[in-house]
Amino acid sequence: MKKPPGTETANQVVLSVGPYDEGCASLKRILKSDWTVTASATPAAALSLLRERRIPIVICDCDPTPGAWREMLHRISLLADPPLLILTSRLADERLWAESLNLGAWDVLPKPFQAGEAVRIVAAAWQHWQSRHDVYRRSTRQWGADAEIGQMTATGT
Repeated sequence: MKKPPGTETANQVVLSVGPYDEGCASLKRILKSDWTVTASATPAAALSLLRERRIPIVICDCDPTPGAWREMLHRISLLADPPLLILTSRLADERLWAESLNLGAWDVLPKPFQAGEAVRIVAAAWQHWQSRHDVYRRSTRQWGADAEIGQMTATGT
């Protein structure tokens, strides 16, 4: 049974930032069986959405404004739970790939999209996101257990 709109869990949503064009439509078609692709035309609109909803993966089109992805990467890194950023570009070359990874992006996806490559990159990012959150939950539970033991030792209860 299909869930009503807006009830997706964080691990099912990918945010596509850039113009709604054939690339965005193609991404929606490729990922439709496993992810909900939400589109945002501008980085400002995307950041507003990211402040409201926990979205694990952001796919940002580099082509309309070549340097805007750096600002997007910086701004999402300031969020309490930053998503992973995947860049897309028709001019995806070694320079863009090296620079983006060095600055903290997850990966670069060349356009036009190849279905297998797009699914592989998004799936790897999603698995990393899940792993990162499982480690966080375990460390939080452990910290809580350690604090409780410390309090029992200190109070004798």
